[in-house]
Amino acid sequence: MVDVFSGRVLVSRDGRSVDPEEALQNKVVGLYFSASWCSPCRDFTPVLCDFYTELLEETQPPAPFEVVFISSDRSAEEMSGYMRAMHGDWLALPFHDPYKHDLKKKYNITAIPKLVIVKQTGEVITDKGRKQIRDKGLSCFQNWLEGADIFQNFNI
Repeated sequence: MVDVFSGRVLVSRDGRSVDPEEALQNKVVGLYFSASWCSPCRDFTPVLCDFYTELLEETQPPAPFEVVFISSDRSAEEMSGYMRAMHGDWLALPFHDPYKHDLKKKYNITAIPKLVIVKQTGEVITDKGRKQIRDKGLSCFQNWLEGADIFQNFNI
């Protein structure tokens, strides 16, 4: 993910700045394109939240997985309210970072919500993360891990 977020800063749900190189290294990353005003997003976000929590808090060792939220909210206040109210303890691209437009173009985002699962290089493992989580639950993570080229001794 060094390539994708090189020279950028991400933020945590509580507003802390996070170095993406450190936070995303050796992890499968879900780029979550979403917004608080979007009804299907509000339906899926709690599902993603449960998925994330189960992978990181209920497995030993925690799964090598991180979510980065790319907001389509209309204001920074909307975005931070949405993150505080509904999101898991994952990361986000700051609201005012114009790079979100480049990411939407790069990953061909034409509608939200969209969960794109990517390798460390930024290469797409699947752009159907939302559907796979809904259909397969936690078991889809193992497939993503195999596609991620990360050496991990991890099983669900």
